[in-house]
Amino acid sequence: MFHVILLLYMYLEALSPSLSPTAILLSENGSMPEETLVLESGEEYTGAAPLEFRFTAGNEGAGIFRYEWEFAHDVSYQDIFLKRFEEETIYTFQESGTCYIRLWVTDVDTEETVEGGTFVIHVTESNLEVPNAFSPNNDGVNDVFLVKHKSLIQFDATVFNRWGKEIYHWGLDNIDRGWDGTFRGKQVPEGVYFIVIKAKGSDGVIYDIKSDINILR
Repeated sequence: MFHVILLLYMYLEALSPSLSPTAILLSENGSMPEETLVLESGEEYTGAAPLEFRFTAGNEGAGIFRYEWEFAHDVSYQDIFLKRFEEETIYTFQESGTCYIRLWVTDVDTEETVEGGTFVIHVTESNLEVPNAFSPNNDGVNDVFLVKHKSLIQFDATVFNRWGKEIYHWGLDNIDRGWDGTFRGKQVPEGVYFIVIKAKGSDGVIYDIKSDINILR
């Protein structure tokens, strides 16, 4: 009888969730990380939006399970703004502030529910700085016109020459490519050009910038 009970206990243990949840950083501030960053349950991360993570339950238990990820703005989870019901889910954080993410796993056969852990993600406030000069002379120093940015969720920039002709345009997807000082494959002359930028931060800040760009060689 003892052996039967022991075998039954071992069987039920095998069916129970065996969790090692992780959060894997996929991209931050529009760029992929140079090295893989993995958070374990209970860990926190601070970064700039758009901030994309893959959350995995890491369940090695046998059986059939239901998964429920809760995303909340408060540690008490009274302000849950999103629920996901898959073993692995990807989410992009677009708003500044702190977000709490926890996992619940339920064994379908036994109805046993366990908490898989919590992650805390802090999204920084936005920032946008626009230089007024660069020197595209291929000397490896300041050859590309680049903006400094953090936690932007919208970005649209257009460069005009002194006669108002559009000569370059780029957006959020290639924000870090910048402008190399060319138009139709040829270097533009030295002088003053004009840039118009419309952007929005994760904190709701609107950027409406009109400025000069001085090209020096």
